[in-house]
Amino acid sequence: MQTTMFKGTTVKLVGDELNVGDKAPVATATGVDLNDVEVGGAKDRIQLIITVPSLDTATCAAETRKFNEDVNNLDICETTVISMDLPFAADRFCSTEGIENLSVASDYINKDVSRAYGVLMDDGKLKGLSARAVFVVDRSGTIVYKEIVPEVTAEPNYEAALDAIKGAR
Repeated sequence: MQTTMFKGTTVKLVGDELNVGDKAPVATATGVDLNDVEVGGAKDRIQLIITVPSLDTATCAAETRKFNEDVNNLDICETTVISMDLPFAADRFCSTEGIENLSVASDYINKDVSRAYGVLMDDGKLKGLSARAVFVVDRSGTIVYKEIVPEVTAEPNYEAALDAIKGAR
């Protein structure tokens, strides 16, 4: 069982705990067009899978904007930001913020991605939302980088994630 922090309070995470070297499970979220969005598994591109509690927070919005800029020149990478926001709100966020270089998806229906990647917060004020986490998955479907941000209100290590993408095969 993993944990994270929300403003200094310990929060238990539930789901399957994954580590570098594990196979990234295939899981499905809902895209802004209400179609399924599948992450994980082997693909022809490196995957950057990012989970955030809600795009409607300053930290999540800043993180999504930063990754949108950073992955602009990385044509080897498929980036998906997954939150618990409704697809309509996520679509509005992307339109308002000019998010064009990555996809956003919602895990609100069954929380499949959050459970499969072990980032579903199980208690506290943010119970039922995803922890802030970053996974890089190589083309074979193996996790080559994982960061569960220790304090959910803080931003991830962008440089480490980008280095992992550049080093992945």
